[in-house]
Formats: sequence, structure tokens, C-alpha cells
Amino acid sequence: MESAVLVVGIVLAVVTAPSHGAKYNYKEILAKSSLFYEAQRSGKLPPENRIKWRGDSAMGDKGQQGQDLTGGWYDAGDHVKFGLPMAWSAMTLTWGLIDHKDAYVKAGEYQNMKNCVKWPMDYFMKAHTAKDEFYAQVGDPNADHAFWGRAEDMKMYRPSYKLSASKPGSDVVGESAATLAAGSIVFKDDAAYSAKLLKHAKELYDFAKTHQGIYTREGGIPASPFYTSSSFKDDLCVAAAWLYRATSDKTYLNDAMGYDEGRVSWALSWDDNYVSCQVGQGSRRIYVSCQLLLYGITKNAKYQRPVVQYMTQWLPGGSVPYTPKGLAWRLQWGSNRYAANSAFVAAKAASMGINTAQYKSWAEKELGYMLGDAGHSFVVGFGNNPPTHEHHRGASCPNRPAPCGQAQFSTPNPNPQVLYGALVGGPGQHDEYADVRSDYVKNEVATDYNAGFTSAIAALSHMDMTNDARAFLFRQK
Repeated sequence: MESAVLVVGIVLAVVTAPSHGAKYNYKEILAKSSLFYEAQRSGKLPPENRIKWRGDSAMGDKGQQGQDLTGGWYDAGDHVKFGLPMAWSAMTLTWGLIDHKDAYVKAGEYQNMKNCVKWPMDYFMKAHTAKDEFYAQVGDPNADHAFWGRAEDMKMYRPSYKLSASKPGSDVVGESAATLAAGSIVFKDDAAYSAKLLKHAKELYDFAKTHQGIYTREGGIPASPFYTSSSFKDDLCVAAAWLYRATSDKTYLNDAMGYDEGRVSWALSWDDNYVSCQVGQGSRRIYVSCQLLLYGITKNAKYQRPVVQYMTQWLPGGSVPYTPKGLAWRLQWGSNRYAANSAFVAAKAASMGINTAQYKSWAEKELGYMLGDAGHSFVVGFGNNPPTHEHHRGASCPNRPAPCGQAQFSTPNPNPQVLYGALVGGPGQHDEYADVRSDYVKNEVATDYNAGFTSAIAALSHMDMTNDARAFLFRQK
């Protein structure tokens, strides 16, 4: 198959032996993860597109006044562009790219990952159609899910949904501001583009801060029940923290510290950033992101404590149960996603000197489960006996001009396209898993599933490289 030969050639060109201390080849995983995100691209694809079974799609995506809303990522195995998980995923990937650039450089993937995160950033700037206006979603989930076929073959009407001062959505707007602020750091070598990203980030943050509300409630965006939001202060916290990192303006730092409520998150995800900013249940899912960011900025133990409390839940003996083979199992739907996100928390904290040996070891074990320690890989195109029937419309379709429809959904045959790098949902609480296309709970893929997973791999690779360098210097003495 042409696409398989091309991709394998690309991957082999950048992959070498695993880093010292790593059981699995982290370079290969980083390389393949960027390929997964390329397969999720919507809009007009560039000439350098590496996924040859993908083409231009959804070229009619427009705002309510005809604004161009092409671009962005398709969410999962479907073709809706959900703004909140897209923004969280892009922010989390960009975070890893900024803080662990050396891992991507060594893997030969730095430019590919820059291209990866630029794709949704360009889309978010398009979606910001006026100072206090932002398109949070394109596509009707019900109509979209009724269609099985290629994105390139979609014929259904794709409505767009707008937030405004009277219909606010501080969660998705704030998270998009965070992504663009982080992007302004990554692209600082391009002064004009970096300034453009930062301008949009500041305006979006002001919009989210001034006109507060939840996008699926006050904003009226029909993302429920798929991506119902429960909070927005965590997203504002992360946005303010990234704006401080981008500008050194202490107004943003004071805002971020004010949004942090000291909560302990329940499971880091697109709906919970406090562990990013710390971590919590329901309205406490991304605080851990904000707390990690604030600890990195201030080194204040106030922000370290909730991160440690979060990890105490997830370590053996905590409140999170484990499968018999060792996966920390929080929820049935996308169980790998929660463990991978917590592995990112652990690896990020470890890289900042918080319980380094313990947290690094735990992250390696959780990611190891997904990469093959369970007896098979949960990552498409990687390792031993990986998934071949993942729930993904495009991957299930043969090369054109062959038709694609319900027959491709129902066939027991493997997907004809290899969706390299995609992490599938994961097992049940007793390690039960079947590689079946119809199982969207355990075998679908999603942009948010891969985000924490990828940045965790980058953090571990960074630490392995640091340890290798220290060992080399020690041997020279």
C-alpha cells in the first residue's frame, strides 16, 4: 500500500534505538503521534501532507455570516470539530513541545510537531471572528454520527455555533486563549506570526474573563452529551498562566493565582485543568494543569501540594482502582486517556523535581501498559499486536475510488488504512478488550486521548536524555 510504504519510510528515517532507561522506543512513538494528528486534519491539506489516503475535506465550513471556518482537527473517529477538546489537546501538546523541546529535536520530530499544533491554532484564529465572538463548534453531532464514510465524501449540512457576549463560553474561549498564548512562545522565531497569536490570545482571554459562562449552558453550544462542560475557572486559570509565560505581565499571574481554588482534581482531561493550573472531579478536572504551571512559575509549595495530592489518588493504595495487569482505571470510556493524562502529570511533576524517581517510574509503568506490557499494544501501528479495527471512519475506508459506507463499518476485516500513532480508548476494569470497530467506548481514537500521552512520552524522553548526559559527565571525571 502506497501510504503504508511512505509512512514507514518517514518513521524509519527518524527512529533509532530506544533512549537509555526506556523499555519502549519513545522516538518512534513521538514520530507516529504526529502522523495521527495529521490524519485528523480538516480543510485544505498542504502539499507536504504525509497521509496519502487523506484529502481536502469540509471545504464549505463557514460561520453564520459566511466566515471561513475551514481547518482544525476532526475530534475522533467522527468529523465534528468540537472546540473544547481540540483546544485542550493543542494546549497540552504545545506545553510538551515548549518544556521538552529536546525530546522532539532528538527524535527528529520538532518541525513536525510545530506543524501539528499550528494547524488548530490557525483554525482558532479563524474562529475568532470578532473581539467578543468565537465559533466553538462546526458540525451537528447527530447528523455526523449517522454517516459512516470518508471526510472527503461528506454531503450533509454542517452548522456552525457561535459564542458572544450574550452567549458566553469562558471554558472553550479561555482554553483557546491558552493554546494561542502557548503558541506565541513556540513560534517566537517568526515575530509576525507570534504577535498575531498573542493578539488573539489576549482578546480571547479578555472575552472569556469579561463575559463568563459555560459554553454548553449559557453559550447554548450543542456539544452535549459528548463534551458537556462543568466549569470555566480552570480554563481561565490555564489561559492566564500561559499569558504570563508569554508576556511576563504580572496582571496575568495574579489572575491565574486568583482562579486557582486549591482543589484537587479527579482526573485530568479536557474538562478539568486545575491540576494543569492542580486536579478534581466534575468542575475540578484541569486545575492540576494550572497548578503545575503555577508551580513552575513561582516554585511556591502552595501549588505543589495539590499536585502531590492528585498523584496520591493515582498511585497504588490511592482511591483509583487498578486492573489486574496494572492500569490505573478511572472510567470505562477512554480508560487509557485518564491514565495517560495522569502519567503526563506525573512525568511533568517529576521533571520539575517533585518526587522525581517515584513519579517517573509510575508514569513509565502506566504508559508501558498501553505500549505492550498488557500483552499487546493499544497504539495503532506500534508494537506487538496493535489494534487494526479502531473505530475511525477514514481508516476503515479503502483507497478511492472504491466506495465506503456501512459495509466498511460492519466488515470483520482490518482497516485498510493504518492510523499510525493513535491511542485507542482502553480496557475495562478487568483488562477486557476486544479489537472491534463497533466498540466506540474501548476502541475509538480521539485527539484528546493522544495529547497527554504524547506530552508524557516527551517528558520521560527528556528526563532520560538528562540522565544520560549526567552519566556521561560522571564517567568523564
